[in-house]
Amino acid sequence: MLQTLALAPLAIAGVLAATADADAVAMGHIPPASVQYQGMPKNGQQCSTCRFYINGKTKTANGGCTQVSGSISPKGWCVAYSKGDNSKQKM
Repeated sequence: MLQTLALAPLAIAGVLAATADADAVAMGHIPPASVQYQGMPKNGQQCSTCRFYINGKTKTANGGCTQVSGSISPKGWCVAYSKGDNSKQKM
C-alpha cells in the first residue's frame, strides 16, 4: 500500500500532462514535439511559406503558428506544413 501511495503523485502528474496536451490540441496549439518541429527547413519547405505561420516583427524574427504552440522560426519546419499565403497574418 505504501508503494501505491508513493506512486500516486507520479500517476496524477502523468494524467495532468496528458490532459494539458489534449487541451492544447483542442485549442489548435499542438506541442512542437508532437509535429516533429525543427528549427531548420526540410526539402525546401519552411514555416515562412506555410499558411499557418504568423509573421514575426521582422522577416527574420521568430513568429507564431495557428497550429503549433510556442515561438516558431521562419526557417523552421514541421509535419503540419501546408504551402500557402500567410502575408495577411499578424502576430
